Amino acid sequence: MIRVEKEGGLWTVTIDRQDKANSLTEQMLTDLSETAEAATEARALILTGAGNVFSAGADIEAARGGLAKSAVWERLSSALAGLPGLTVAALNGTVAGGAMGMALACDLRVAVPHAKAFYPVMTLGFLPQPSDPGRLVDLVGPARAKMILMAGQKVDAETALAWGLFDRIVSPETLMETARGLAADTVAAEPVHAATIKGMCRR
Repeated sequence: MIRVEKEGGLWTVTIDRQDKANSLTEQMLTDLSETAEAATEARALILTGAGNVFSAGADIEAARGGLAKSAVWERLSSALAGLPGLTVAALNGTVAGGAMGMALACDLRVAVPHAKAFYPVMTLGFLPQPSDPGRLVDLVGPARAKMILMAGQKVDAETALAWGLFDRIVSPETLMETARGLAADTVAAEPVHAATIKGMCRR
């Protein structure tokens, strides 16, 4: 359900559970976490989904069983955020719930026009993962973060682009080509050079 392709220094990680809108089980999250932790050797990483949805977040039955409160979400986002190379979330469709943490932890977010972003923790009675609100505020500001987390707003791609949540909107046909193009300079550079620049960009 998690596919990893390695091409030189570029890793492409694909969530592939299309019959369940790429919803995530604990095993899938563990596999993603282990992949991200191993990707320190990658020069760049692209995270995407199969089909027309990036991820619907936690599998419903697994969430009811406690997955929504699991520390594995934070393990995954921390591993992605800590990678020394460039990380690109290639959002092939809607990103929802806990899956938002993966996208927020990446350096760049490229989306298709039909993509939406929402994080319904208020109505579901869960708290967001600890690092997600801060990363969201860094991208869109506190008021817009509350629009998503507290007012339950579903943000369409054009609005997400205007807010700074998405960095570019491209056609489905060119999504992966665009993501690879954005990663190309980092893949071609010396890893220490890329890691140093990335470190300089952190506040």
